[in-house]
Amino acid sequence: MRVIVTRPARDAVKWVQAMASRGLNAVGLPLIDVGPVDHPERLIEAWQRIGDFAGVMFVSGNAVEYFFNENSTLAPVHVAPSAIKMRAFATGPGTVQALVQAGVEPLRIEAPSVQSGQYDSEALWRLVGETVRAGQRFLIVRGQDHDGAGASDPDGDGRDWFSDQLRRAGALVETVAAYQRRVPVLSSGQRELAKAAAIDGSVWVLSSSQAIGNLLSLMPDQDWSMARAVATHARIADRARGAGFGVVCESRPALDDVVASIESLHEL
Repeated sequence: MRVIVTRPARDAVKWVQAMASRGLNAVGLPLIDVGPVDHPERLIEAWQRIGDFAGVMFVSGNAVEYFFNENSTLAPVHVAPSAIKMRAFATGPGTVQALVQAGVEPLRIEAPSVQSGQYDSEALWRLVGETVRAGQRFLIVRGQDHDGAGASDPDGDGRDWFSDQLRRAGALVETVAAYQRRVPVLSSGQRELAKAAAIDGSVWVLSSSQAIGNLLSLMPDQDWSMARAVATHARIADRARGAGFGVVCESRPALDDVVASIESLHEL
């Protein structure tokens, strides 16, 4: 049984390697292309005011990587220490790892525990919500679509929901785009892989609603009724079913849980 990993390329490599170590035949088929923003001025300005924020939420490892990489070369060096000492919010272990690699002290990172198995904004809010005070200012570091859109919730993981909770608590919320999401250009080999995986019993691992939308736009005539998928959030599962995937299994996003879900599909 083949497993199709659809995460952006940087993450896909890690997941393919981890799944291979568990005996799965995993291949990467990134359905979201990630790159730097065209105009980083707002990103740099937010970095220069980092000390004004009571907390900074990073929506993904990519948000961390592009936030720190962009500012390490373009922003004044004297701002860096306060950035490293920020109170950082993350929804999952991949983002936590990226923050640690960027130099943020682990004690300053707040994220759902690995044992909880739930990596989303709801779990993060349960952890930090009671500490939020009216008038505090928070920054959300996220991505945006290549056309500039970024207010929607493309990954189906409640990012706008988290901002809404902050505002309802009386906090002031700013957002800044650290990277751009683009529809990838598939090679002929990748298109053939996707066509085969739609009908041959492969299991698609879907961790983004936007990735599903990109797949549909790239292959508008493909029938997905025989395709099987593991989705890492209920909202993503609903999007997959709406796209026509014949079998969709919901899973917690932790690797062990995803692997267990894949193996359960293999038994069907």
